[in-house]
Amino acid sequence: MANQRLKEALQRNGFDLERAAGVTGVDRKTVERWITQGRVPYPRHRRAIATLVSEAEDYLWPDSVTPELAESELVKLYPRRSDVPTDLWDRLLDTATDRVEALSLAALFLVERPDFAKQLRAKAAQGTRVRLLFGDPGAREAAKRSEEEQLGRGTVAARIRNALAFVRPLADVAGIEIRLHKRTLYNSVFRFDDEMVVNTHVFGVPGGHAPAMHLRKLSSSHMFETYATSFETVWAGAERVRL
Repeated sequence: MANQRLKEALQRNGFDLERAAGVTGVDRKTVERWITQGRVPYPRHRRAIATLVSEAEDYLWPDSVTPELAESELVKLYPRRSDVPTDLWDRLLDTATDRVEALSLAALFLVERPDFAKQLRAKAAQGTRVRLLFGDPGAREAAKRSEEEQLGRGTVAARIRNALAFVRPLADVAGIEIRLHKRTLYNSVFRFDDEMVVNTHVFGVPGGHAPAMHLRKLSSSHMFETYATSFETVWAGAERVRL
C-alpha cells in the first residue's frame, strides 16, 4: 500500500525524492519504494524524514508503532487541550491558505494570542476564508455551560464577551465572517484547511482540561467530515454578530 501521508508531507514542504534521499543517505529508488510500496524505513531514516517535513514519525508510519492507526485520520490524541503544543497552533494558522474556521463558545485561549487578529487579517488579505462561530453570551446555553463547568454564574458569558472584544477589529474585514450561535456544543472545532483540532466537552470539566484530537483529512475521512458537517450545521443557523 502506498504511503500517501509521506508523499503529501514531502510535496507540502516542497521536497522531492532527491532531497529525501540526501538527508537519509539512501538512494532515490529507496525513497520511491517508501512511498509507492509503503515500505517502512529504518528508525534512523524515519527520524530524519520526520524532522525534515516537521511531522510526527508515528503519523508518517503508523504501522511502525500502532497498526490500528494505519487508515486513521487521527494524527494525535491529547489528554487535555492545554497539552496541544503552541507550535502546532502556530503551524496550523501559518500554513492555512484555503480556510480558517472555529466553532466554540469563547476560545479565549486562541483569540487572546497577541497576533491572532493580525494574522487573520493577513490571511483574509491573501484570500483565505475565515469563519468564526462564538456562543451568544445572552443565550441560556452559555449560562448552562457555566453551571456544567462548575464556574461562577455568568463566567462563560463574560469569556465570550472578552473573546468578541479581541476580534472586534475584524468585524468589517473582507473575507472574515463572525457569527453567534445558541447551540449546546459537544465539541469545539478548529479547522485549518485539511487539518483540525477537535476539543471534546466533558461534563463538569473546563475545556482546557478535556481531551483534544488532531485530525487530518484523508481520501476517506469519515471523522473529519463529521466535524466539518457539524460546523456547517451550526453556521447555517447562527446570526451575524454586530460588534
